[in-house]
Amino acid sequence: MRSRRLLLSALVVLTASASGCRRSQAQGTASAADCVLMEDGWGQDGSAPVTVDVVAEGLEVPWGVAFLPGTPGSAADALITERPGRVRLLRGGQLQPGAVATLPLTANGEGGLLGIAAHPDFATNRWFYLYVTTQADGKAQNRVERWTLSPDGTSATFERVIYGNIPSAKYHDGGRLRFGPDGMLYVGTGDSRDPDLSQDVMNPAGKLLRLTPDGAVPQDNPFPNSPAFLTGVRNTQGFDWKDATTLYVTDHGPSGETMRFGHDEVNVVKAGDNLGWPGIYSCETQAGRITPSLTFDDAAPPGGAAVYTGSAIPEWTGSLLVGTLKSKHLHRVEFDANEPRRVAKHEVYLRDTWGRLRDVLMGPDGHLYVTTSNCDGRGECGPKKDLLLRVRR
Repeated sequence: MRSRRLLLSALVVLTASASGCRRSQAQGTASAADCVLMEDGWGQDGSAPVTVDVVAEGLEVPWGVAFLPGTPGSAADALITERPGRVRLLRGGQLQPGAVATLPLTANGEGGLLGIAAHPDFATNRWFYLYVTTQADGKAQNRVERWTLSPDGTSATFERVIYGNIPSAKYHDGGRLRFGPDGMLYVGTGDSRDPDLSQDVMNPAGKLLRLTPDGAVPQDNPFPNSPAFLTGVRNTQGFDWKDATTLYVTDHGPSGETMRFGHDEVNVVKAGDNLGWPGIYSCETQAGRITPSLTFDDAAPPGGAAVYTGSAIPEWTGSLLVGTLKSKHLHRVEFDANEPRRVAKHEVYLRDTWGRLRDVLMGPDGHLYVTTSNCDGRGECGPKKDLLLRVRR
């Protein structure tokens, strides 16, 4: 295993702004703009002891999980999306046999029923949100729908589309939904195989969008009259908040565009930042673009991501945990307390033990939850099919 920390300096930034972009090679005092490039492999195995429980089995490509308010002292219910078009209910720690809702989708490639998020006031309004690939006006598109869960939790009713016309393609559909600490709905989208859309601030493709719970554009968004919160995204499926104004965002690197491959990213960003796709990748720099904190020569690529806020595994507290698909592991990234963009340490857990890992999120019990994605046509789908896992001490 070899790793290289590529240091950026003011001279490099000025040179990049004049020449477009380049791979930073500057040496000197480390700064918050450091970029760690893993040239061979993913890193060393983590040293913290962990235990993995199978919470649910028999799932088919569980793409997203939304925990729901539970009765104190009991296991929280959760809604789980299956990419072919089903919403499933986890109740009292048991996966219920029937679907809460079945969406008539014609899933193609990476599209289908993807992300899910529960409204912050779910206990009152019973609303949850779905990211769906569907046919509209004779063409495929992605959209965000709002649904209402029945009082007994066994069925759901479609309410309305809150945001539509997100470009869709066989690949790069994004799909992650999360409510932020500001009460706004954040929506990760892909470039739908049209990289230039990522830089068009008025097009929702290749972005992290920020919407009100009703689907409107918040007045304090960084770009006037645009839902875009971040631009220059290729295909994000994972993001979480370091604090009220700073996010960690993972993104997929290229898979052949202009003869570039690999280099999936972990980024530290704020409102209005530009991740640089398609102009730069890896540890390249360019004025007005974000250089990642961590990237890999080989394709991982990253699924969901969550900041560890529990106490069961104290070594992980404050770290970013990222599920990976092709590389089949859980990646822990620890950032420098004094230099928020700098990676202090990163390591590998669950290497080649549970297969492809998709969603990653914290549960209300303070434990980390992970879904597998072995039945998506790219993994080994065994007799127990896909799983919901809990990671604890």
